[in-house]
Amino acid sequence: MEIRLLLLDVDGVLLHYQRPQRVMHLAHALQRSSAQVQAALFDSGLEIAYDAGELDTAAYLDQLSEALQTHVDATTWLAARVAACRPQLAVVQRLLAIDERLPLGVLTNNGPLMAQVLPILLPGLHNRLQPRVLCSGMLGGRKPDPALFKRALQRLDVEARHTLFVDDLFVNVRGARAAGLHAETVRDGRGLGKVLKRYAIL
Repeated sequence: MEIRLLLLDVDGVLLHYQRPQRVMHLAHALQRSSAQVQAALFDSGLEIAYDAGELDTAAYLDQLSEALQTHVDATTWLAARVAACRPQLAVVQRLLAIDERLPLGVLTNNGPLMAQVLPILLPGLHNRLQPRVLCSGMLGGRKPDPALFKRALQRLDVEARHTLFVDDLFVNVRGARAAGLHAETVRDGRGLGKVLKRYAIL
């Protein structure tokens, strides 16, 4: 078994993400209540639609602006997303210790704007991930759909049997396995270390 690509989830693996913090930050920036932001972004299904590629970024921001009756631009959106995240440093350290000959990539359930968050929060690791940062919204689907993993591997030009995928949610791990990838659940640096040793990557 030769692993030629390590594919990583973002929220819950590379980053610790707090949705309530994001909602509060956006509410403060837009002078709206947290309840209004929660309803417009999440309860409405808008975020899921963007994650699934049903809307492009311009349409997504336009619909969010309309729902909140104020202008929401990408800069404001990014600031709120960044404020709600912090790097999982133990995970990042283990990844940076991997031989640079092994490519690292990302497959996250997010719209394309999320790709702009990674260089801000993970500047050192981001260079190792390029140009293999894939958001589900770019591929027209969401994990755990096995078809999404297959489209991702086509984009990355690597075979499933040579790919190891890690995610904090087992449902996504199961979807990856259904698509033929090696896949494991990882939530912290210790867990990642065990997986890397099991696959003889570290």
